[in-house]
Amino acid sequence: MQDNKTLFSMINNVLHTDAFYFATSYDLTHTLQRLANTSPEFQDLNLLERADPRFTCICLFITIEASSVNGKVFEWTIISRRSCFRAGARYYVRGIDSEGYAANFVETEQIVQYGGLKASFVQTRGSIPVFWSQRPNLKYKPKPQISKMANHLDGFQRHFDSQAVLYGRQVVLNLINQKGSEKPLEVIFDKMVTSLGNGMIKYIAFDFHKECSRMRWHRLQILLDMVTEMQDEFGYFLVDPDGNVLLSQEGIFRSNCMDCLDRTNVIQSLLARRSLQSQLQRMGVLHSCQKIEEQRDFEKTYKNAWADNADACAKQYAGTGALKTDFTRTGKRTVLGVVMDGWNSTIRYYKNNFSDGFKQDSIDLFLGNYSVDETDWVNPLHDIKDWKFFTLPVIMVVAFSMCIICLVMAGDTWTETLAYVLFWGTASVLTGGLILFNGPDFVDAPRLVQKEKLD
Repeated sequence: MQDNKTLFSMINNVLHTDAFYFATSYDLTHTLQRLANTSPEFQDLNLLERADPRFTCICLFITIEASSVNGKVFEWTIISRRSCFRAGARYYVRGIDSEGYAANFVETEQIVQYGGLKASFVQTRGSIPVFWSQRPNLKYKPKPQISKMANHLDGFQRHFDSQAVLYGRQVVLNLINQKGSEKPLEVIFDKMVTSLGNGMIKYIAFDFHKECSRMRWHRLQILLDMVTEMQDEFGYFLVDPDGNVLLSQEGIFRSNCMDCLDRTNVIQSLLARRSLQSQLQRMGVLHSCQKIEEQRDFEKTYKNAWADNADACAKQYAGTGALKTDFTRTGKRTVLGVVMDGWNSTIRYYKNNFSDGFKQDSIDLFLGNYSVDETDWVNPLHDIKDWKFFTLPVIMVVAFSMCIICLVMAGDTWTETLAYVLFWGTASVLTGGLILFNGPDFVDAPRLVQKEKLD
């Protein structure tokens, strides 16, 4: 009965996520362009039969805004669809699996409707599509581990073969650091694109943190200038009031950083704004010489919607709202934004190390990656900890407390006080070091799906 109660609490944990959407009159799982390219037979299927299996239950973010520019009212929508394949928590699901599904894969569609015309611009984000992991171990930023045994090129090709079928040509925007612990991932990503030799994929590495360091956020324009011609070539989808397709989107931007959250969303919002400006000009909402940035009311709505999109994705994958949303909301980096990023990073650290194992198990149970066999039930949730789990934290807390007490309640002589402080301080540092050395034993790890299935 206790095991059953725990499993039910896992299902409830997922179902109480504030990010599930459905519609009975509109197929949320497909983009406008995919729906336009279907047959009459497909249109007659019920919603469950025709749904994209990646997005059968829409989980992530939807916003619909009625806006006015130049006295013309139009409807503007963002739909972000998170794939149910290789879904999970930040540090427990990275890279790709053997089928080529990428962790935290999200398809984001921006739709605008005016005077019967409908336009759509689609982008994707997803984890770096090779076999890698980054297991929590109590360190603030665990070192990424690239598998030495896996066939990276096979998984990489499976991923991009499916992407090419679904979206056409690909421009990969890799926003990770090109030095330090992230560099090997940038190197192997570049190597895989070169090895594939596929003209359908163009790879662009842009060191976001280096380029935008010291608040130089204007340097994002460097990347936008690099992709302007390609974005114009890809275009966007446009259909008239009679359902006639006027334009099709011929390719897609696939963006990623380490988590595919903060840096990624900033870039996606800038690309989407440029597409939206072209769409509104074509529809006659904006004059040819006008820019979205000049429409203050709409610009504020636009920025807040994309920041909300970032928060929704980040809360599901990393446990907090997104970082850098002050730039997305206001167009500039602020001191308060930096402070909030520090606070969110602290919360992420706690959740990633001490609660994401339960979260990962809940998702795997909900999606059927783990099935309960009541005829042969052996409970994997019972995790017997060894002596280190209980003993070392107690010793460290006691030693640190005694160190503080010795400082507050000084002895008869300063040498006596110093001796006590050094003794208890050394004891707390040594036990703390032992805890960090055995970090993986202290984190909340998933138990329902074996580790090799998640790596």
